Amino acid sequence: MKKQGIEIIEASYHRNGICGAGFTAILFKDHEEKKTMIASLFEEPGYCAVYAVDELTAGNITFAHGNSWRGDRYETLLRQLLETYQREKGTGQMGPFSFVPPDTVEAIITKNGAGK
Repeated sequence: MKKQGIEIIEASYHRNGICGAGFTAILFKDHEEKKTMIASLFEEPGYCAVYAVDELTAGNITFAHGNSWRGDRYETLLRQLLETYQREKGTGQMGPFSFVPPDTVEAIITKNGAGK
């Protein structure tokens, strides 16, 4: 069963070193569970880890003891929401290959007078 009723608060892409598997860290609200969660959503489908923020701040990283969340229940909806989030707010990627939303690019061009 897939999750519903989640809302992305913030998302940021992490390169994971020079040769690691990149992933997006997603801070989100799960309205059904009434919890703020964080997910590591890797580029390859089938790889999504989810943790409850309140349990992490309490030091609980233990499987099956209050901080076990099925990434497969969140993954599909998170990928859909992330696509929308990135179109509206950007990818959070840094460096020469960063994505900048079209309206931001237009604003930079206008501000610098390059569009004249």
